Amino acid sequence: MEACRHGYTVQFWTAAKLCNELMEAQSERCLLQLEKQWLKVDLAILDEVGFVPLSKTGEELLFQFCVARYEIGSMILTSILDFANWTQVFKDEQMTAALVDRLTNRAHIFAMNGESY
Repeated sequence: MEACRHGYTVQFWTAAKLCNELMEAQSERCLLQLEKQWLKVDLAILDEVGFVPLSKTGEELLFQFCVARYEIGSMILTSILDFANWTQVFKDEQMTAALVDRLTNRAHIFAMNGESY
């Protein structure tokens, strides 16, 4: 909300919703059009990474999304999983390692433990 107050453009998705949008865009052959939209946003927020199991195609498209945003714009990701357990989300260990490497480069990581609202 603070980014919005300061005039930044912000887009919020759950990981599952974004994957569904990406798979739909891919099947309709308009994935590049959707990519142009998400690259324009100053801050992309991706919630619940690892909460809902993803299909192989969903995993790959989510990886592409994160890689495309890498060093283009800011991202906030939330997950109930430690990075060590991200292979539960992205089954391919090399893809997981590459993604975590990009996401943690020049990142601020907040590990929060406590009661949830």
